[in-house]
Amino acid sequence: MPSWLPSIAYPPPDQHGFWEPVTSTLQWCEESRPHKLQDYYATYYSAEIMNTLTNLTFWYCAWKGIQSCRRNSHDKVFEVAYYGYMLVGFGSFMFHTTLKYPWQLLDELNMIYTTCLMGYASLSYSRPTAFRAWLALLCVLFCAFITAYYHYLQDPVFHQNVFGAMTLWLVFRSAWLMEKTLRPRWRKSMESDRVAKEKEGVPVPSRDEQERLNTRDLHILRNMWILVAWGVSVFLTGFAVWNVDNLCCSTLRSWRREVGLPWGLFLEGHAWWHLFTGFGSYSYIVWGIHLRHVLNGKQDEYELVWPRLWWLPEIVRVSNLSKKANGKVPNGHLNGHLNGHLNGHLNGHLNGHLKHG
Repeated sequence: MPSWLPSIAYPPPDQHGFWEPVTSTLQWCEESRPHKLQDYYATYYSAEIMNTLTNLTFWYCAWKGIQSCRRNSHDKVFEVAYYGYMLVGFGSFMFHTTLKYPWQLLDELNMIYTTCLMGYASLSYSRPTAFRAWLALLCVLFCAFITAYYHYLQDPVFHQNVFGAMTLWLVFRSAWLMEKTLRPRWRKSMESDRVAKEKEGVPVPSRDEQERLNTRDLHILRNMWILVAWGVSVFLTGFAVWNVDNLCCSTLRSWRREVGLPWGLFLEGHAWWHLFTGFGSYSYIVWGIHLRHVLNGKQDEYELVWPRLWWLPEIVRVSNLSKKANGKVPNGHLNGHLNGHLNGHLNGHLNGHLKHG
């Protein structure tokens, strides 16, 4: 560490804390050492301060998502999903503060519950009431089984495998639905399909209208894939950083002690995992909201708004955008038909708005 950069030395091992003793089955690579825990190195009231504070990302994103759901009249299931997402952040906040087993359960099991809720939203769409009721019961029983079995095993690998499998299934199924609904050749809306239907006497839109719809949906599909790529990239980056934290824990600890505080805080990989997965999970829920409106045939009523890469994406009702354009946004910021354009790629920044309509 350069001498001109001020720093504070880490305290000696075996700091006492408010929540002792540790009862969790997990111990992260903040400052713990075999037989010598270096938790509570920053404050008496929080065992792992950076792992604790980075969970505020979940609270902030969940609050923004809930406000967006209410403002733009999104389906209620997604507002509930944001509340579950907020509970994940709360459980993780308390877990890393206390390192107590009950809070560990709330942290990890809420991840399963929220993912299961998104699975319910995907599978229950456009289904009869009886099917939705049985599906809800099945989801409750599944969550109860996972809760009981995980509490019995107390093996974090079991939780990680279940969560990973559920997430992969949801992402692939949502991607399939998105392609099936928007890609012209999959929904048979190419010009050759239109002509064939017209010859059979099936009501079809005009050629110009069909071309407009196909152009619109391909634009939406492109923007949705960019959102997916961004969310998955952020999530995988967080996972990679966390694994580096696990594999190089002793090295990172020595580096942190060499550079001192506060610079050593930036070398805590699990805290970065919270930040990356917080934004990645938020992006997935936004994608789910967008896909639901597409499935409902409301492409002309809602748009994906994403002014900058580092801003939170949002699905906004077109009428709300119109009001904003008339009241607060300078002329020319929104064009006449409220279509946004993506400029650049993920290696730069996003200018304008990503929208559909």
